[in-house]
Amino acid sequence: MASIPPFVNLQAFEAVARRRSFALAAAELHLTASAISHQVARLESQLGVRLFERSAHGVRLSAAGEQYLSRVGGALQAIGAASDDLRQGVRNSLYVHSTPSFASLWLLPRLSTFAQAYPDISLNLSAAHTHSDFGLGQADVDIRYGVPQWPDLVIEPLFEERIVPLASPAFIREHRLKRPEQLLDVPLIQSNVSVVQWSDWFKAHTNKRAPERFTLRFDRAMMSLDAAAQGLGVALESYTIAGRHMAEGKLKPILSLDKDVRTKAHFVVYPARHAKRVPVEAFLSWLHGEAAKNG
Repeated sequence: MASIPPFVNLQAFEAVARRRSFALAAAELHLTASAISHQVARLESQLGVRLFERSAHGVRLSAAGEQYLSRVGGALQAIGAASDDLRQGVRNSLYVHSTPSFASLWLLPRLSTFAQAYPDISLNLSAAHTHSDFGLGQADVDIRYGVPQWPDLVIEPLFEERIVPLASPAFIREHRLKRPEQLLDVPLIQSNVSVVQWSDWFKAHTNKRAPERFTLRFDRAMMSLDAAAQGLGVALESYTIAGRHMAEGKLKPILSLDKDVRTKAHFVVYPARHAKRVPVEAFLSWLHGEAAKNG
């Protein structure tokens, strides 16, 4: 096994990186700032790189430090979570990672049914735009968005989605939107990371080209939907993911639902060995059941 630095040095590094302060890290770990400084220095010496850039204005991670934190931070969190579970007698813990928009707009509104069905499972949910690193033990399952190119993992699609133009009822009334071509005359909201883009939609339903410039651009579906709900333009988003916005009357499809582009872009992903755990098996069964009902 490769040489692993002392845990206290790793812990000191992570605390300073997170707090951006030796003094605050020292207070958190109940040590002196001098002790924290020495632990970080010993880690830098062992690794042979400078992890922080120090100046009169404070401390910040170096490029090497940023890269190291991205790998080590998750591992330390996993160790801490596992230790807390063991300390508290939790045996059926489940760690789920998800894209932020899916977690907020689709998963959270349904989690009460999972808690009711499996009261003995302790569910921990995290969300970020980056994928969970299974090698570092950051999650049991990961719900990902995009093109499924993740080797050595089990990949299961959740549902087929209808991607449609959505806007607030007031916006639709104001612009009297009834035909696909009219969308060229109103502000369009761009979702930068969406699998389906405006160019795909215009190609499927008009003989016009999509505009090259957009009034607003976002890298999260939930921000595009919120912007459309505020009347800032038309969002091209999933009818499924936008369910709560439509149920609350904030958004509605501009055209009939057959003016869609269909895709499978949300996947539950996990190493095959994880499926042997009872909490994982229960969550996967529940998740696919909910997707079949509500997808």
